[in-house]
Amino acid sequence: MTVVICCRPSRRALLRWSAVVAGASLLPIVEPPSARASDDVQPVNLELVTVTETTAVLTWYTGVPGTDDGLGRMEPAPSDAEVLYGTHPSRLTGVAHGPSGTPYHYVELTGLEPGRTYYYRARSRGRDAAPTWLAAGQAAGTPYGDVFAFTTPQPPPGRHLFSVALCNDLHLGETVAGLVGQLPWIKGIEQVPGHPPYPEAMAKALIADARARGAHYLLAAGDVSSEAAPADLASAKSILDTFGTLGDDYLIARGNHDRAHSGTPYGACSPGEHQGNDCFKDAFSTSDRTYFSHDLRGLRVIGLDTYDKPGDGGDSGGLSAEQHAWFEAELKKDPERPTIVFGHHPLFTENDPLAITGAHSLDAGQSLRILTAYGRTPGVFLHHAGHTHRNQRSVFPLAPRVVQQEVGAVKEYPGGFTLLRVHTGGYALNFYKTRSDEARAWSERSRQELSGQWPQLSLGNRTTDRNTVTNRDLSGLR
Repeated sequence: MTVVICCRPSRRALLRWSAVVAGASLLPIVEPPSARASDDVQPVNLELVTVTETTAVLTWYTGVPGTDDGLGRMEPAPSDAEVLYGTHPSRLTGVAHGPSGTPYHYVELTGLEPGRTYYYRARSRGRDAAPTWLAAGQAAGTPYGDVFAFTTPQPPPGRHLFSVALCNDLHLGETVAGLVGQLPWIKGIEQVPGHPPYPEAMAKALIADARARGAHYLLAAGDVSSEAAPADLASAKSILDTFGTLGDDYLIARGNHDRAHSGTPYGACSPGEHQGNDCFKDAFSTSDRTYFSHDLRGLRVIGLDTYDKPGDGGDSGGLSAEQHAWFEAELKKDPERPTIVFGHHPLFTENDPLAITGAHSLDAGQSLRILTAYGRTPGVFLHHAGHTHRNQRSVFPLAPRVVQQEVGAVKEYPGGFTLLRVHTGGYALNFYKTRSDEARAWSERSRQELSGQWPQLSLGNRTTDRNTVTNRDLSGLR
């Protein structure tokens, strides 16, 4: 994961990254004032989150100009939300509204035409929303004069078969977000007193939105708990059980936070394979292993345990020799079969300023072996990973038919999941922020991690890091 304490990046790497935020003012964590109405509001943080063939989702924030809530952002100011849009920059004839009376705005455009370029402006109280600034990308779409533009894709060919919610990094039990190692100038962010714990609020919003968006299944790629405490794993399971049945409707892969632990309160759990007691295995494993292959309407879903090794969770991930041999044998069984692989650590991380820590991906040698195996397995088309808490789409030369999709964390900004829509002739990947009031408030609050620089690392520099359509023959699936 990119900026949470679990990763324990090296001091040298952190000093290099600190150059990005060293000049920022880090203020003490204090409870922000209650959101209040204001005639003078400033709309900021405009983001084009989701673009499908017929819809688009826009979010932004309204604050009181000249104020500071103690986290380096304006105090929240409830306002209206309006988006003007159309297919010509000077004729924005469509109008869409979001709920009024909130500073956390979420507007969805519907009824769009596939393959069309749309222009839009988002505003509150008649003032245009300023976009989130990204050093290496565009958060709100393509600037076009005083408006922004985006183009809807064509839908995946063929008939829609089913949809799968891809998610990761729920961190049930965590109380402070955004910590990096032990550096004193990196301050974490806590929930506003009196509000529910943010991991619970975000996980519950995940389930509600995944169902509302039509997900039939859910894959969680690790770190469902903060440190694998039995109570936190039980909380995670109780929330995920509201989606469906473990092993049938949802599947879990283990992350480094979910590894076996020693000491209190882990004593009642089963002995771990490598060290400590394995409470995660007791809570979520449906067999005697923490990795598996599952049939999902003809789709082979392989779940990897990417921390199948001794360690404190702060180094690179790794598969045991036994798991790696099993994985390669599983791929060889039916190399043409449509296959998704999911696990916590990415194979490699592109465009990641903290990648030099060596803690953001699998062991490099194992990753090369896996990509080589993918090159011999035409059926593999998607590798879903978490850990980095960001949206990033990557394709590597050793396996050009396979997309590695890193997905932003559930538990903090940008706060959501990716919906995989499977068609007979291809698939779509679309990231959605969760929409409950608590989720939107915490997502906006936690974007202030790293002194407000967190969106630079987590949102995704390109719209295609969170929204893509790929043609692929999947007609054999049910």
